[in-house]
Amino acid sequence: MCDNLDDYILSHISAEPEHLKRLYRRTHLRHLYPRMCSGHLQGRMLSMLSSMIKPQRILELGAYTGYSALCLAEGLAKDGQLHTIEVDDEMEDELLELFATSPGGDRITLHIGDAEEIIATIDEIWDLVYIDANKRRYVEYLDLVLPRLRRGGFIIADNTLWDGKVTDTVANHDAQTVALDRFNTYVASHPELETVIIPLRDGLTLIRRK
Repeated sequence: MCDNLDDYILSHISAEPEHLKRLYRRTHLRHLYPRMCSGHLQGRMLSMLSSMIKPQRILELGAYTGYSALCLAEGLAKDGQLHTIEVDDEMEDELLELFATSPGGDRITLHIGDAEEIIATIDEIWDLVYIDANKRRYVEYLDLVLPRLRRGGFIIADNTLWDGKVTDTVANHDAQTVALDRFNTYVASHPELETVIIPLRDGLTLIRRK
């Protein structure tokens, strides 16, 4: 997307909340790979989708600096709760402080550790799952969460176009590209799922369990 069109879109959508604007800037100042932070456009998309679904229970795989969790939490139904799993234990204190001081953060429960180990320990039925963790394990994540996703529930998977590399896994045969192409193929052919890929940023896949 060209810069002037990107600027036009950002100036014609709902404003980025001030606490998220500060978080986005802090992420760029203090962290490696700040591109991993959702940002204004994708953040408003996540908030909108969550608000449309009105989930009681959200599971997020991959918290990073907490931006996407706060956006998803905006759409929670009354008494709703979001569980987020982050593998990097060095992020724990920062995330706990963020959730304790941000709007909606009191509805977020943080889990530190490997998502594949933690998923089974959370006794919930999910209305919405957001996958943005280890790209090599997307198929495995989906297989773990699907049995506990309610019928009619939704999964959102980030980075599924991977800078367009998924279109040519011969030239781009790194493990992440191959795994994301495997995930996209798996989801598209899965008999229980309906799916659409939105070419937003690095690719956002929306999945509904029939």
